[in-house]
Amino acid sequence: MSDNGSADIQQLQADAKAKLDEHTVEMVQWHFNEATGSPFWLEKKSELNFDPLTEVNSFEDLRKFPLFEDEWLRGGPVRRWVPKGLENEPTYVFETGGTTGIPKSRVVMRDHWRDYEMFSHTLPDEYFPKGSNWLMLGPSGPRRLRLAVEHLAQYRGGISFCIDLDPRWVVKLIKKGWMEHLEEYKKHCIDQAVTVLTAGHDIKCMFATPKLLDQLCTALEDRGTSIKEVGITGIFSGGTEFTPQWTRYCIEELFGGPTEQSGIYMTPTYGNTLMGLACSKPVTAEEKYKISYYAPQPRAVVEVVSFDDHNEVVGYGDTGRVKLTTLTDELFIPGFLERDEGEREEPFETFPWDGVSGVRPFHEIAQSTTVGVY
Repeated sequence: MSDNGSADIQQLQADAKAKLDEHTVEMVQWHFNEATGSPFWLEKKSELNFDPLTEVNSFEDLRKFPLFEDEWLRGGPVRRWVPKGLENEPTYVFETGGTTGIPKSRVVMRDHWRDYEMFSHTLPDEYFPKGSNWLMLGPSGPRRLRLAVEHLAQYRGGISFCIDLDPRWVVKLIKKGWMEHLEEYKKHCIDQAVTVLTAGHDIKCMFATPKLLDQLCTALEDRGTSIKEVGITGIFSGGTEFTPQWTRYCIEELFGGPTEQSGIYMTPTYGNTLMGLACSKPVTAEEKYKISYYAPQPRAVVEVVSFDDHNEVVGYGDTGRVKLTTLTDELFIPGFLERDEGEREEPFETFPWDGVSGVRPFHEIAQSTTVGVY
């Protein structure tokens, strides 16, 4: 990179950091103000050994908070999470993950719309044409993803079609060892997608997880057609199974070549109900299909931290635990350890802040994680 290019990136980084610090202070003032904060954080304030209203002046000051415990999200009443400043807003409740026991829940007003509107502006119109219809090939039920994809389609002028998919039932089938039933349920889900795609609805864009996309492509081939022939040109996908190896297989084998050749553009994403959606750098064969994700700062921040000290960010290229911070007027999470690990990536022009690559289940819990149909 030239000296000018390096200087430009440094300036973009400095501007982004200043914006993050300003936004952090604004959100802390909101969430700990008696008139606007949520009952949860207003009560939690008395347990802190510092005053957030006077002692948080930068993003780094959030390290004064203890790590957020996702168990706090389990059970009710969920209204304890609704900020007083938004208590008259229409409110959704979404589950944040886990398929057994009392679910962990997050309340949302408009964050899922804002996150996906921001994501929309990263999509190339050539492959995600405005006005095109979408297929949502993912989990249904009390999950934010379906409504978020639906809003994305509507925001871009289209209509979203979806399928029924119950992850809880999938996990039960796996744990009971009912593999024949599992295969039938997979087929049931994919059959729904094939029916929608071949019904003349002019669907050009879709969301799918890696497993479901693979199964869909196979099912279409078995019927003598392909993902390209049914009209799909733009795909966004996500999940820890989104590896460089799988991406190469997908592009070369399932799509028939790179975008210029196949006419199909796929963008990986990394996200959840707490963070929103992290976008990826363009994935290329030249970079060996490496996937690097960048959070939607300043609304959310992803750091790669030491396994031993969760306030210490690792060096670029080094491996650590993924740490999430969420800073919206609806949700405040001052440092939450994800169930993932990865490598720290350098900023670049589009996203002048740190990213993470090689995202995979955290090695200490990877063996206990049940991966389902999606």
